[in-house]
Amino acid sequence: MKRMKIDFVSDVVCPWCAIGLNALEQAIQRLDGELSVELQVQPFELNPQMPPEGEEIVAHLTRKYGITPEDCARNTEMIRVRGETVGFRFGRRSRTYNTFDAHRLLHWAGLEGRQRELKHALLRAYFTDGENVADPGLLVRVAGEAGLDPQRAQALLGSDEFATEVREQEQLWLDRGIHSVPSIVIDDRHLIQGGQPVEVFEQVLRELSGKI
Repeated sequence: MKRMKIDFVSDVVCPWCAIGLNALEQAIQRLDGELSVELQVQPFELNPQMPPEGEEIVAHLTRKYGITPEDCARNTEMIRVRGETVGFRFGRRSRTYNTFDAHRLLHWAGLEGRQRELKHALLRAYFTDGENVADPGLLVRVAGEAGLDPQRAQALLGSDEFATEVREQEQLWLDRGIHSVPSIVIDDRHLIQGGQPVEVFEQVLRELSGKI
């Protein structure tokens, strides 16, 4: 069976990352038996300077991107519909948050073999349930839901563990020219950007697997 490595560079508070991850995983499933994929989640912070208390989401988007509240509403509805097509449910979120600690947890989860489970749990907590993914209590709970040891998660969050590793990985992807997410890097050579439809991911994976 052909083998492929995929790095999914993304943030926990990026709606297109939630859509893209579900779509990519469904595309991979369509190639089950034809292609063996090693999929790793890589860290990227959309707002590394965001304070722990976060910022009201509409105010944040209008300030950062110069769009109107009406534009925000239209974009939110478009994202909701796109999420439905890949089985992801968007609820109501009122704020955006700092995600550095979430990325530290994801790094640890990768070492424990539970990274994608935690990634999905964090995306649901934020986008579906509107919870604060900067809150240590929430992060400990979500870690437990993803099959990780909550006490170990709590100890990690109370320290600086994996802070250096996450910052180094973030800088690595920036140095490689990644400045928007999701960015999907295949075998360290091929780049796909954005929350593409399942069919697009499937087509690209089939084309590239033919060259392996």
